[in-house]
Amino acid sequence: MKVNGTAYRTIWLAPDGRTVEIIDQTRLPHDFAVVRLTTLDEAAHAIRAMLVRGAPLIGATAAYGVALALRANASDAALDQACAVLNATRPTAVNLRWALERMRRHLHALPVAERVTAAYAEAAAVADEDVAICRAIGEHGAALIREAAKRKPPGEPVHVLTHCNAGWLATVDWGTALAPVYVAFEEGIPLHVWVDETRPRNQGASLTAWELNKHGVPHTVIVDNVGGHLMQHGQVDLCIVGTDRTTASGDVCNKIGTYLKALAAHDNGVPFYVALPSPTIDWCIDDGVKEIPIEERHGAEVTDLTGITKDGRIETIRVTPEGSDVANFAFDVTPARLVSALITERGVCPASREGLLGLFPEQRAVA
Repeated sequence: MKVNGTAYRTIWLAPDGRTVEIIDQTRLPHDFAVVRLTTLDEAAHAIRAMLVRGAPLIGATAAYGVALALRANASDAALDQACAVLNATRPTAVNLRWALERMRRHLHALPVAERVTAAYAEAAAVADEDVAICRAIGEHGAALIREAAKRKPPGEPVHVLTHCNAGWLATVDWGTALAPVYVAFEEGIPLHVWVDETRPRNQGASLTAWELNKHGVPHTVIVDNVGGHLMQHGQVDLCIVGTDRTTASGDVCNKIGTYLKALAAHDNGVPFYVALPSPTIDWCIDDGVKEIPIEERHGAEVTDLTGITKDGRIETIRVTPEGSDVANFAFDVTPARLVSALITERGVCPASREGLLGLFPEQRAVA
C-alpha cells in the first residue's frame, strides 16, 4: 500500500540485508517513523510494546526476530531460547506461535553454519506468503462488497463498518478486513467505511483512518458506541472485522468490542463477516470463550490519551481520576453463531468446523 505516493510494507530488510526495519505504529497518525531492529531483544520489544501489532505482522516480526537472534548464536539452545523469548511477548494472537514453530522446525533440521542465511530466507517467505494470502482474502471479500453494491441505488456507496485496525498496518501488506475494501475501491465500486475509534488504544481512529486517508478511501471515524445506532437506521450494509485467533469451530477472538458489534449486527440483520488468514486458525481448540487466553494490558492505555496539540506537539494526558481502578481487557470472543461467514485466502465459508474443513481439508486429522 502507499504512503504519500510511496509503496510500503510494514516490515522489510534494510539495504545491509541484516537489519529489519518497521513502521513504529505507536507514533501514528501524527508521526511516520521507521525503527531499525538489530537484536532479538529489540524485536521482542517491538512486539510487546506494540510498535508492530496485528496477528499476521506479529508472526512476521517474530520470524525476523529469530533471524536476528541467530546472528549472535545459531546453536540449538540459542534457537530454542529465541523462540521462547518471542513467544512470551503476546499471548492471544496464534500467528506468533505458528511462525515460531515454523522457524524452529525449519532451522533445527539444518547445520548450524547454514542457519542464519536460512532464517532470513524463511522469514522473508513468511512475509511474502502473508502478502499473497491477504491479497487473496481481498479478492474473495470484494465479491461480497460487489454483491452489496448491486442492491444499492446506482452511485450510492456500500457502507462498510470495521472495528480496530485489520488493514495493511496489521499485516505485511493489504490487510485482512480491509483487503476487500482496497480491492473493491481499486475496482471503482463506490464505498464508504465507518471506522470505529476502538478504545482504549484507538487503533481505528489512529491507524485505520490514517491508512484509508493515505489511500484515498472515503471513511468516517465514529465512537465505538455509534455502530448499533447506524445499523438501526440502515446506514451499514455489512461489517468486516479481523481476528487474532479463530477456533476450529468458528469462534473468533478480536479486539475488545467486536462481540458487541456482532450482537448489534445480528439484531439488525446486518451481515457480519470476519476476514482471516489460515495461520490465524487454531485447530487445537473449539470453545473460544473458555480456551483462548485474553490479554490484559496496562491500565495506562485506558487512563491516558496521546494526541497532537494545536501548536504541533505530541502530548499524553490523563483522562481518569487518580485512584480509580482500571481494567483493560484487550480482546473478546465472538461466538460462531453471530458470524455470517469467514473470509479466507481459499474462499468464503460458514463459521463452523465443517465450513472451515471444507476449505482446509488437510486439517481434518488435527481438528
